[in-house]
Amino acid sequence: MQSSVGRERIGLIAGNGRFPILFAQAARNNNFGVLTVAIKGDTHRSLGKLSDKIYWLDISDFNRLFEVFKEENISKVVMAGQINPLHLFGSKIKLSPQLKELLDNIKDKRADTIFGAIADKLKQSGITLEDSRMFLQEFIPKSGVLTKTEPSINEWEDIRFGYGIAKAIGAVDIGQTVVIKNKIIVAVESIEGTDATIRRAGHIAGKGCVVVKTAKPKQDMRFDVPLVGLRTLKNLSRIKASCLALEAEKSLILDKELFVKMADKMGLKVVVL
Repeated sequence: MQSSVGRERIGLIAGNGRFPILFAQAARNNNFGVLTVAIKGDTHRSLGKLSDKIYWLDISDFNRLFEVFKEENISKVVMAGQINPLHLFGSKIKLSPQLKELLDNIKDKRADTIFGAIADKLKQSGITLEDSRMFLQEFIPKSGVLTKTEPSINEWEDIRFGYGIAKAIGAVDIGQTVVIKNKIIVAVESIEGTDATIRRAGHIAGKGCVVVKTAKPKQDMRFDVPLVGLRTLKNLSRIKASCLALEAEKSLILDKELFVKMADKMGLKVVVL
């Protein structure tokens, strides 16, 4: 654990993957201390070394989340990293009356609805949920072709077609990612997440798929920001995808420099619209 003496502190609700780790590193580089609430079974253990203090909670400890931040005098919090969606179908939710009540009282169980309800509950506790891209400007891509090789004419056609479809499914909060091949919609992301969607598409259509990931038209940048990372790249390599397209200014590429270098090596084109 790191010392936070003399530094402003920010809270971190940490899910899985590299996102929370990179956020904690960036916060420290900006002279912020990090108070982390980690999810047992989801959050990587290495985050403890980057946090001034870390609390390990289970899904059934939902109400403890708000108590921790109040006890630690944390007024600003960021959410980073996916929480395993299978928790929504698990029995542990029943062990937390507060979480069960929150889920029972919302109109549906889409990502924006759930996270929005959590953001409202944080606000009621005097805690502000901040933009999760805070401190991470270097990972936000601008428009252009990031790799050495540009998409072919056919790939550009799939990209533009897929972009419209991705925006349409985002508008109704189904997902952020679609996979296209020869203008055929191969896979649409739902609760399983981007990586599982990519693997499913590869099983259906084989190599040469074009993956498009965009922000929702009314994307709340406090949570569920469109992002890709080295794990995504492994799945793209696994199905021999030909192209990845993202939305400029509204996406994150974790480990961006290494990501592009590895994409070039594997022959994947990466474009930002």
